[in-house]
Amino acid sequence: MTDSTETKEAGLLPEKAALLLRLKHEGFNVPEFIYVPPEAFQNNAFGPLEAFLSQHQQYYKVIARSAHPLENRFKGGTFDSLDTYADVLGITYARSKIIKAARTSKALSIKRQQKFLKAPALDLEQMGIIVMPFVEGSNVMAKMILNEWEFGYCRNRHARIQSDPYITKTPHDRKLMALSRQIQTFLEFPCEIEYIISETGEIFVVQAKDISKIEVLEQKQGIISIRLAGVKRIRKRRNYRERPIYVMDTKQLYMKVIAKCEEIVLEDLPPREGLEQAIDIIHAFQNEIETFAMTHQRFAILGISIKEPREFYQIANHYLDDFPDLQQELAQELNNNLYQIDFFLFEADTLIAKDRLRVNLGSHDAYGIDTVRNPMWNVFWHADKHEAVTREIAHLGFSTGDTVGIFLNKEEIPTVYRL
Repeated sequence: MTDSTETKEAGLLPEKAALLLRLKHEGFNVPEFIYVPPEAFQNNAFGPLEAFLSQHQQYYKVIARSAHPLENRFKGGTFDSLDTYADVLGITYARSKIIKAARTSKALSIKRQQKFLKAPALDLEQMGIIVMPFVEGSNVMAKMILNEWEFGYCRNRHARIQSDPYITKTPHDRKLMALSRQIQTFLEFPCEIEYIISETGEIFVVQAKDISKIEVLEQKQGIISIRLAGVKRIRKRRNYRERPIYVMDTKQLYMKVIAKCEEIVLEDLPPREGLEQAIDIIHAFQNEIETFAMTHQRFAILGISIKEPREFYQIANHYLDDFPDLQQELAQELNNNLYQIDFFLFEADTLIAKDRLRVNLGSHDAYGIDTVRNPMWNVFWHADKHEAVTREIAHLGFSTGDTVGIFLNKEEIPTVYRL
């Protein structure tokens, strides 16, 4: 960090910046960084930031990490980190994008944490930013679970060949084990440590999080059940879980919208009135999924159809092409609805759907401390059996609000029971 920032007491900084500062002063390999407080953005006081960037002109790109004073009260990964250009405009843009994400794509997650985890109210204008040079490499997260260190490896998002996240107790470099022990001993509390391993193998410490207050402790089978094909998961400690389910069938949603458009085109429903009714159908669906997410802290989504069928989406999008103004409004609503579905999917810790659907996990979502008790399960059936499986699900009467049990046998073949 710059001298001006180093003179600040660590207690005045957000936890993320304060812990990095302590580790850097102790001699751990933390990249050079600067904490830019919210007041700097509010008053255009960027002198220290400009000085920092001028010292690192060899980097055309930096990483801007969120640093809100209350961030430590939320789950890891709630707020974004972004690559950006190494200038004031780039940092300002990244901060604006981080705040916008908190108000849009992360809004449901934040609301759920405030309800279920007693996270505090937020003033997003108090968002500070940590700026450090961008390091090309892979992300590794380390923490001690039940007296054993585990290391979560995330794909290098800039590499052409990608691999799924995975957890191991044997890191690729033994220095990671020793380094993790040293950091936890120095900080004197259980912590989750995030590393970047550069392309040359250099290990950088980019974050440490206090997890001392996060509990990590951790059968019943009904007679209505369906056997599926497999499960994708990272942690394998438990073979059974129960969850309330939301049965998602976007095909039905699109058919309702198309039917309303049909009334406009074929049955002389006043166009503006018909459009408003079609939009009401979409908004009612969005309210339904948000209400479900705000009612259940942990839940599963049973995907009859989530992103498909595309032909229905296209028909709904273009049915009103003869009414260009109405068509544009409806297309915008349908496009926004895709984002709302994504936000909802991201809050579920269990996805039951055909094997072509999966949740794209980042490092915190894959193996952060908050996943220890409730890791993501992606229970699936094979796509070529989709029609048969969905008919059986309908026959057995699975519906939104039901509680299901998921049992994995020794071969990790899942059976889903309606309880």
